[in-house]
Amino acid sequence: MYDLIVIGAGPGGYEAAAYAARMGRKVALCEKNALGGTCLNVGCIPTKTLLRSAKALEDCHEASRYGIKLSGEATLDMAAVQARKQQVVSTLGKGVASMLKGAGVEVISGEARLAAANRVEVAGKLYEAANILIATGSVPAVPPIPGLKDNPAVLDSTGILALDHAPKELVIIGGGVIGLEFASFFASIGCKVSVVEMLPKIAPVVDAEIAQKLLAELKKAGIVFNLSCKVVRLEGNNLFFQTADGKEEQVRGDYILNATGRSPVLKNLGLEELKVDFDRKGIRTDEFGRTNVPGVWACGDVTGRCLLAHAATREGIVAVNNMFGKPDRMRYQAIPSVIYTHPEVAQVGATEDELKAQGIAYRKAVMPMAIAGRFLVDNAGKSGTVKVLVQEKYGQVLGVHAIGGCCGEFIASAVQMVEMEMRVEDVRQIVFPHPTVSEALRETVLHA
Repeated sequence: MYDLIVIGAGPGGYEAAAYAARMGRKVALCEKNALGGTCLNVGCIPTKTLLRSAKALEDCHEASRYGIKLSGEATLDMAAVQARKQQVVSTLGKGVASMLKGAGVEVISGEARLAAANRVEVAGKLYEAANILIATGSVPAVPPIPGLKDNPAVLDSTGILALDHAPKELVIIGGGVIGLEFASFFASIGCKVSVVEMLPKIAPVVDAEIAQKLLAELKKAGIVFNLSCKVVRLEGNNLFFQTADGKEEQVRGDYILNATGRSPVLKNLGLEELKVDFDRKGIRTDEFGRTNVPGVWACGDVTGRCLLAHAATREGIVAVNNMFGKPDRMRYQAIPSVIYTHPEVAQVGATEDELKAQGIAYRKAVMPMAIAGRFLVDNAGKSGTVKVLVQEKYGQVLGVHAIGGCCGEFIASAVQMVEMEMRVEDVRQIVFPHPTVSEALRETVLHA
């Protein structure tokens, strides 16, 4: 009899399992594939590894800005890039396995399904537990576009990560986070990239003003955007789309990347038999991580609430705390997100459009990152922006949005401001290290 059985070893699952085990609980973790889930194996980590290689290539091309002369042209060795990616993934995978072993978590290999509210079946064997945490994650969505399914020219985010060569031309369906990161990578290494997006803007979850700046920067990198365009059909390597005025156009690529989002993994879990409340968007949970079935909990992408690895980790911790008598709840108003394009985008809290829709009176400040000396040192010839939104009357920090440099590295400071409901005057008392790009955050807050 286990205190907890976790189904799925992604960030939400393995962190929750280790946390519960460190609390002295008897824990088992079921995983049918590799430890680490999508994020570690075919998502966050391998994608960022590729983007780092592209950044290194970009640095070589721009070395003269820093007084460096290179003999010969810098080129990218895709095979070497892939080898490094696999090494990074392997190293981190071993780290997860070691962490679970050290915490005392029993890892069960195989596909798991709910046999009852307190039983899990794996490979015909039943395991009993007081609590079950479902953390099965998500997979690339497959929209019903004629000619998309079973088309050898079409790749999803998993398939494109395995390419051992750089295509000359790439067409991407979707201008969200996944599509933009791959567009940035392949454009950086010399590929002709075209993006087809149904909405009139890219990065729909990003503050509109920052998203517009990102669009301008990516266009400078040579990426072609077809916005307000609906994909009609695919014929081999050709993609046909309808423009906003109803005209049909087409674009061709060596490959077509389907980056239309992700769908929760719900099949073959036994949810219907147990009458767990769910729909195509995911398993419904409350702020404590509970489903409608006592003893059954869920976290991460499978809930459809917030498809981010760090959100999944926190959701898993919240569920574990509540199942073992430690009151906790999930709060979503201060979940940061980062788009690892070149330039990078990071944000936390409310966007300007959200504040307007809610009728919240606010002030805003928009400042160039170049007000921080470190930004000028590290980003010759580049621009960056920090945007801060504060509540009108009391100056509470409601949202922070940034583009440029490595803004994902200082967004955690903004997370604390939003989470702790800090006011401008509270931020004034915090000492920021000098010289760092984070000083641009401080100055923008104070300017508000």
